[in-house]
Amino acid sequence: MWGLRKVNHFDTVKAFKPSLTDKGWKVYAGFMALGILIHRHDSRYADHPSERYQFPKSYLSRASKFVGNYIIYYEPVKVKNTRGYYATAKIEKIIPDPTEQGMFLALIENGSYYEFPNPVPFNVDQKLVERGLYNEKGNISGRSQSAVRPLSTEDFKRIMDIALKEEEIILPRIDGNIAHLETGEEAHLPFDYGEERTKAPYTSNRIIRDRMFRRNILKAYDERCAITGLKLINGGGRAEVQAAHIQPVSENGPDAVQNGLALSGTVHWMFDRGLISLEDTLEIKISRHVNDLNSIESLINPNGFANAPIDERYYPHTKYLSWHRENCFKR
Repeated sequence: MWGLRKVNHFDTVKAFKPSLTDKGWKVYAGFMALGILIHRHDSRYADHPSERYQFPKSYLSRASKFVGNYIIYYEPVKVKNTRGYYATAKIEKIIPDPTEQGMFLALIENGSYYEFPNPVPFNVDQKLVERGLYNEKGNISGRSQSAVRPLSTEDFKRIMDIALKEEEIILPRIDGNIAHLETGEEAHLPFDYGEERTKAPYTSNRIIRDRMFRRNILKAYDERCAITGLKLINGGGRAEVQAAHIQPVSENGPDAVQNGLALSGTVHWMFDRGLISLEDTLEIKISRHVNDLNSIESLINPNGFANAPIDERYYPHTKYLSWHRENCFKR
């Protein structure tokens, strides 16, 4: 049953040497480990991938190895239109869930959550990208069903290489602050695996993270402004729409599609200054402080609602919309 998380007997084992294995599981003991967390958008668990991951006590021993290191989120193959391996984040700490006895929360470090521009399927070229799931006979083991499992550095690197491969590039309008875009080309920056441990991509490079966030937002909204409904492509083949954070990064807003909107330049300016906002239903709110109400009303979608992303998994999260209304919108 996919709403439940399978428990493996590995969790009950207290002490192993790092070099040992347990029926195919690579055991990481006494040091930080990379990991996989299975998540689906309709899960019964109180997950919010950019902030927390809920799991039962049976997984505590294994999950504790991930503290201070990165995990990759995976969406099961039985989910319709599964995204496969779709995001990475750093586990800051694990705490007992104050709202549910016997449950724990893996808390995500602020700013570390990152959604892949290229979600990675379970199989690539008829081989698993997560090679650690093969058993000694070369078959897929039952470990593939485990919601919390360790991940080798080699498998992490393989997944990230595919996730960050730049084949389809959606360029922004020219920005003088991004020198390498002035030529109309994007520089490919290699993934930084660090000297001792694998590191998450571009966590300290705001320009690169913004570029990848833009790719994800424009893809989710079909390069169309959510407020006006316009899809404009300039003479250079670039989409004129911009990627806006609902809750700004400066206010601990994550680089998640659920915290973003595709907006035209003028609308983006108005949104950031609180002249327009959105209800949880995506109804467009216009501030009393606008100086030309008729023009604004003629600019927005005739039905008064913002366009939603193509995939419901990427709909703006009510948490971020609420933050914008309470902290930015000028009533």
